Amino acid sequence: MKQQKYPCVEINLNHLKHNAQEINRRCEEVGIDLVGVIKGATGLPLVAKQYIDGGAKMIASSRLEQIEDCINSGLKTKYLCLRVPMLSEVSEVVRLADYSLNSELKVLKALNEAAKKQGKKHNVIIMADLGDLREGFWDKDEMIDVALLVENEMENLILSGVGTNLGCYGSIVPTPDKLEELIAIAEKIESKIGRELEYISGGATTSLMRLWDGDMPERINMLRVGEGVILGRDLDRYFDYDLSSLHQDVMTLKAEIIEVKDKPSHPIGEMGIDAFGHLPTYPDRGIRRRALLGLGKVDYADTSYLEPLEENIEILGASSDHTILDIEDNVNNLSVGDVLKFKVGYSVMVYVTNCRNVKMYYID
Repeated sequence: MKQQKYPCVEINLNHLKHNAQEINRRCEEVGIDLVGVIKGATGLPLVAKQYIDGGAKMIASSRLEQIEDCINSGLKTKYLCLRVPMLSEVSEVVRLADYSLNSELKVLKALNEAAKKQGKKHNVIIMADLGDLREGFWDKDEMIDVALLVENEMENLILSGVGTNLGCYGSIVPTPDKLEELIAIAEKIESKIGRELEYISGGATTSLMRLWDGDMPERINMLRVGEGVILGRDLDRYFDYDLSSLHQDVMTLKAEIIEVKDKPSHPIGEMGIDAFGHLPTYPDRGIRRRALLGLGKVDYADTSYLEPLEENIEILGASSDHTILDIEDNVNNLSVGDVLKFKVGYSVMVYVTNCRNVKMYYID
């Protein structure tokens, strides 16, 4: 590997491919197509490739430029536009994506016109809001009426299926009963159009709980998974699931120490607010050994999803460009120039892979 520059993220491609294979295996056992969501890794084409090599049937992103990057890199697969389209981007959605998630009749009509102009047929999945209160039809009769309009009046759209999102905004758990609600809507539509829908898309990473528990409703046949494959974590952290079959070191953040000093643990002087308008609390623990890292909130946003891999290091906080550590109890005599490694959570991954100040290095 070439000489690394810091801060950086190491991406273990073999471990990522393993995670995709493991989750795809579980999906295939119950007839589910795995859709690999790449937006959390800023659409890196090499990340998308590991999904495909691991068995994913489709690649999805909410950002069309990420889909275009994958297409331009030569990745031949089907693509899904993950966020319901803006009216201003319908032509690009049709040009780049084979499928899109939708919740507005006005947008569907515009997609139909764009597909007609491009001489294409575009697949749409109509979204139901089952209580998470993000995208999707709340009025299910309206949803069924719109699905019928797509089926019967929009010649350049294909009514591919229905879907839902759970757990991303309203924290609603994708229980079997919730997913059965989606299936019931799908079957009402199917009874009216006289055919079976291609997809009933039952959510994202949180829906993996149904695979692990073995109680996924039978007709769910698509899951849109990003974090569960790339990081292989959080279902263990928040729901106590055994994720030992997945690698949790696909992404490792590395940062360089730029200062080591013994300093008071409580600020000295009249206190106001920090650089982000907050007034944190600072426990007074006397003089402690501290280290500064050459990265900060501009690079990764949230210290709570940054986990040191070395023992006895505490993250005290961060400013825009610095992360402040307590290293008093660390036994390794850390000094300026040393490089520390961190496990990352979803919010950190989203930021660091989208930050040009953080380099990306791939390892096998």
